[in-house]
Amino acid sequence: MTQIHSAEINDKWRKLTLNEQLGNIGSEVGRSISGRSKESAKERALELLDLTISDDRWAGPKRKEIARARESYLEAIDSNDAEDLNALNKYFYHFAVSAR
Repeated sequence: MTQIHSAEINDKWRKLTLNEQLGNIGSEVGRSISGRSKESAKERALELLDLTISDDRWAGPKRKEIARARESYLEAIDSNDAEDLNALNKYFYHFAVSAR
């Protein structure tokens, strides 16, 4: 996968809380479901998920849950399963609300 975000963005990403990271991922997930730039939003969502998974602060069960969310997202977006996509959108939405 091609890196979309710069090193500066990666550094800023690591300063965000988990809720902020997952809330931002949720924005890209939502765009990939309904936006005009579905493929680029999908790539951004996956890159941000990968950045979050690689964040040392989220070791253990948190990392496993994030990795499972990534796997679920790929399955849902590739199959275009509306029910699963809606569930993922809701999942990430709660993090965005919590981050505020």
